[in-house]
Amino acid sequence: MANKQKLERYLVLYLPWLLASIFRADAVLSYIIAWLGSFLIFYITLSGWVKPLPPDRSFSEQLMRPLFIMQIIFAGFMCCTSIFYFFDVLGYSDFKKTTSLILTDQTRLMFTAQCQRYYSLAHASFVTGILVFMKYPQEKKYYIEKEVLANLLLRVAFISFPVSIAFLSIPGLTQFYFQLSSLSFIAGTLALAFAIPLNKSLNTIICTLLYLFNLYEAFHSGFKEPVIISIMVLGVFLYPNYKKIITVTFIPLLLAAFILLPTYVTNFRQNAWSGDSDAEESSQLALDATLNNDNDDSNWSFFVYRLSEIDMFITFAQSTPQNVDYYGVKLLEQSLIVIVPRVFWPDKPVTEDLVMQRVYDAGVANRLSNVSAKPAFVVDAYLSGGLIGIFITLFAYGAIAQLISKKAEQLFGGYILGSALIFSGLFQIFWRGLSFEFLINSVFWSYVTMVVIQKILLGTNFLKRV
Repeated sequence: MANKQKLERYLVLYLPWLLASIFRADAVLSYIIAWLGSFLIFYITLSGWVKPLPPDRSFSEQLMRPLFIMQIIFAGFMCCTSIFYFFDVLGYSDFKKTTSLILTDQTRLMFTAQCQRYYSLAHASFVTGILVFMKYPQEKKYYIEKEVLANLLLRVAFISFPVSIAFLSIPGLTQFYFQLSSLSFIAGTLALAFAIPLNKSLNTIICTLLYLFNLYEAFHSGFKEPVIISIMVLGVFLYPNYKKIITVTFIPLLLAAFILLPTYVTNFRQNAWSGDSDAEESSQLALDATLNNDNDDSNWSFFVYRLSEIDMFITFAQSTPQNVDYYGVKLLEQSLIVIVPRVFWPDKPVTEDLVMQRVYDAGVANRLSNVSAKPAFVVDAYLSGGLIGIFITLFAYGAIAQLISKKAEQLFGGYILGSALIFSGLFQIFWRGLSFEFLINSVFWSYVTMVVIQKILLGTNFLKRV
């Protein structure tokens, strides 16, 4: 009886997709059911209704595990951000009606609802993969003494950063730069979250300077994600000890970031990437333009076409399988080729070229245009096999992320070093979900890096066998 009830609760995850499919003749209703369905999935999974939450830590003390922050970022970005595009299709701008419903592009509306149903199925299968393999705590084989944990995090932050810079200068190994620089940021932020409640003044000052440096670099990167993630991660790490303060301050900060960053980044790129000014001057010009922004359309355009990737998904859905057949396992085969480091295979096909080929075939971008329009993970899942491809691939996506998180906690003695540091630092690519070739390559080599770091910590006696 218990197993039957458990299965029934898993099936509830797919109810929004099923209902949205039943009402597909009404595109508006179908979209709304699928879109709201993701919020239902968030609620019944994060509340522990589908499967009880791990009992080893409180809710606020396990937010860096896949079910929590990874689901919120990955599924939230994938499934929830399309609402602006939906309103745009219906003839709204800044939520103000600008065109008659009669003039609505019905084909575009139909495909918007169709792709949202794909998102709903992807969310359900992805979180199923997580829940099926979610089992904590892991058998304890290693441990680290609590007294040295804060200092170890600080050392990881300082050591991994220059090592990442070294990899940046080695042809064929630049992917390790992204891994280790991300690990440095997570380690420094986590060290700051440890130092503040412990009243370690020196550590707090050092970690604060390190965090501000990372935030400074994020603002000069020309991208929105590093800034948003910098704010979010610090809030998540501090939340267990300062729930009210974090809720009151960090939620408004994140909202402000979503509203202001599109304008800031657009202006920054115009100045910095054109070569008209250096990064520091470009940042100041972009900040001035953002605070004195009179262009009401800039952010709406960003929310419609940049915040969500549904417009690109629609183009792929229109071409596959009508004009371009499903790829089957071809994209996975290409991903295995990409895993081989270029330092060992100088003539290896360029990953960007492999990915962009399906972009050109679908008509998403012109071969002569100088753009990069790499498909999201769910799009590659669809291109591999339609509905079945989405279900199988997204289930595997959630399952693999969960299994790696469990392995990290087993190798590093628990949640803090395992999921909060190593999984969040080395496998941050899971939060966004890129094209197959980029994601599989990064995950494979991040796993190798994880094992190497564990051996180093064992050899230096920071990590000890039980």
